[in-house]
Amino acid sequence: MDTYSILREFADSLGLLSLFVIFLGVIVWVWRPGSRKAHEEAAASIFRNDTKPAGEGKSPDGRVKEA
Repeated sequence: MDTYSILREFADSLGLLSLFVIFLGVIVWVWRPGSRKAHEEAAASIFRNDTKPAGEGKSPDGRVKEA
């Protein structure tokens, strides 16, 4: 076997192993104890500055529509 083939096989197996370890790390990080609060805050952040719904006769940017 030549050097290229040996290094290629090593890189393929090492790449697969490293991506699998990264995948497991992400799964553990997402499902870690205590992360529920952070996920709930992120899910509710879109509603944080929502004080009231837009009234009738107003466009979404807050200007009054002309009839």
